[in-house]
Amino acid sequence: MRLRPLVALCLFIGPGMASAADLVVSAASSLTDAFQSVGKAYEAKHPGTHVVLNFAASDVLLRQIASGAPADVFASADQAAMDKAVEAKAIDVSTRQDFATNRLVLIVPRDASVRVSSPADLKAAAVKRVAYGDPASVPVGRYTKAALERQGLWDTISAKGVLAQNVRQSLDYVARGEVDAGFVFATDAAIAKDKVTVAATVPTPKPISYPIAVVAASKQVAEAKSFEAFVQSAEGRGILARFGFEAP
Repeated sequence: MRLRPLVALCLFIGPGMASAADLVVSAASSLTDAFQSVGKAYEAKHPGTHVVLNFAASDVLLRQIASGAPADVFASADQAAMDKAVEAKAIDVSTRQDFATNRLVLIVPRDASVRVSSPADLKAAAVKRVAYGDPASVPVGRYTKAALERQGLWDTISAKGVLAQNVRQSLDYVARGEVDAGFVFATDAAIAKDKVTVAATVPTPKPISYPIAVVAASKQVAEAKSFEAFVQSAEGRGILARFGFEAP
């Protein structure tokens, strides 16, 4: 059976796009490459199961689920989005578990003309545009804001901010040289190392952790729990590790 990823970010899965036999996994954008591999490995062990992957910013995914979009598993890039899912009664709280961790990094275009080696360097007049996820809806944006506030840099750098709808858009802005620098997860920077350079690893006040849970409205609870267990199995964590994710 073939994995069928829904690659358009911020995609709303409408009725009819996912069949009753599909297992729909709504996952944070930063999990795109890793979960595509996880999905293929899961299908190989579960013949007859189709894993449909829906990637977007975590808050966008939650809004989709709360609006009735079909989903069986929700994997978020931060605890805040999953907390909102709990408040909205969108997940089965008993299935909520952390499955991976990540790091926040500052990146610049590979051929950058402006020297940047730390967030403080972004205050320089030569730095005009800095990309990061919108803190109102994107986990990497919330991590970025908190990290820069701790360093007393938020007001200055946010004035140069170019808001991204998800972490991959922030990565793309930097990779294409449309901004002078950007903030992404370390795993995102790794997939574009031929186009971006990691200038610094940025400490965050809270650890970057990824929770996963079964969606409350899932009609395939047993299969959803099985997928969640696979993500946290030795094989699943091995796949995540290949893409730079660490165990919680």
